Amino acid sequence: MSISEILDQIPISGIRRLFELASRMADVINLGIGEPDFDTPEHIKEAAINALKEGYTHYTSNAGLLELREALVEKLRKENNIDVTVDEVLVTVGGEQALVNAIFTTVRRGDEVLILSPSFVSYKPLVMMAGGIPIEVPVKEENEFIPITDDIKKYISKRTKALIINTPCNPTGAVYPRKVLEEIADLAVEYNLIIISDEAYEKIVFEGEHVSMASLNGMKDRVISVFSFSKTYAMTGWRLGYVVARKDLINKMVKLNMYLVTCPVTFVQRAGIAALKGPQDCVKRMVNEYRKRIETVYKRLKEIPGVSVVKPKGTFYIFPNMSSYGKSSEISEYLLYEAKVAVIPGNAFGKYGEGYVRISCATSYEKLIEAMDRIERGLKKLRRV
Repeated sequence: MSISEILDQIPISGIRRLFELASRMADVINLGIGEPDFDTPEHIKEAAINALKEGYTHYTSNAGLLELREALVEKLRKENNIDVTVDEVLVTVGGEQALVNAIFTTVRRGDEVLILSPSFVSYKPLVMMAGGIPIEVPVKEENEFIPITDDIKKYISKRTKALIINTPCNPTGAVYPRKVLEEIADLAVEYNLIIISDEAYEKIVFEGEHVSMASLNGMKDRVISVFSFSKTYAMTGWRLGYVVARKDLINKMVKLNMYLVTCPVTFVQRAGIAALKGPQDCVKRMVNEYRKRIETVYKRLKEIPGVSVVKPKGTFYIFPNMSSYGKSSEISEYLLYEAKVAVIPGNAFGKYGEGYVRISCATSYEKLIEAMDRIERGLKKLRRV
């Protein structure tokens, strides 16, 4: 089946659908958008402006600027405990393209790819576009959305090629403990699986620690690590990410860059260097603000009858169970039209997200308070019906 035929079968993301509905309505508080509400730090913007003035307007290597890759190698060594060379790092047009490269260079027609569900909306369509078969593995609320190795093992077959993990996790906010990652690593070795580790939210952690799967003993050559500048530095519109893998896989990914995008935008790559080498207090401020918002929304949700919620340990999302009020799509549409609050239906993140909604806390504290007041009133009214 061609990519064109596969695209005919893939529905529009539930996130995009709600966003389009909300954009046509007045006085809606949008808690659906998955991007920081902060502006990109000034020193990063200045680096881009200076790069333009200095003539960084031409092509770079398909793999990205050497200076940026060198800075990434240093960052990976110091912050992620991943020891790599510049030939094992590829700069991409956002974390999304890093995912495309990871999946398209490893998945072949008929390969099964395990996806811990609920999961980021892009995983399943990308596996399908690569000719693979996405297999959803449930990650349950009663275990705080932390995967259980025995559950994963039940879904492994002779055709299983890879497992995609995402920690900190969008949409649940779960942060996988080191012990759990070690158990998954043992499973990958036992069944000869590739791990695609999506670490886009690596810096947004409130409790516990972020552990990179590739840092675990013996796992570096078995893991493809995906990173992004978008969430850490409020750079979603800049489209800058990177992927880390063994050299033979990176060489294949260079071909994808060559024929799909040529290279990431040159002056944006210069801004990426400034982000890595510049002050990091801006990141700490954003994370502290997200923590405050998450705490507030979590407390408010806990007070609403019929709602259960796991406290997120990372990201800026919270994923309450509202199944007592109906199905995910029904709840999100009701809240949009009745309460004028946009939230994402949980089933947009896979079949095991049914009954949940995703709330993004990447909006001002004042708007979050107003949104929670509206949600509480709306659900109270629905409960009386």
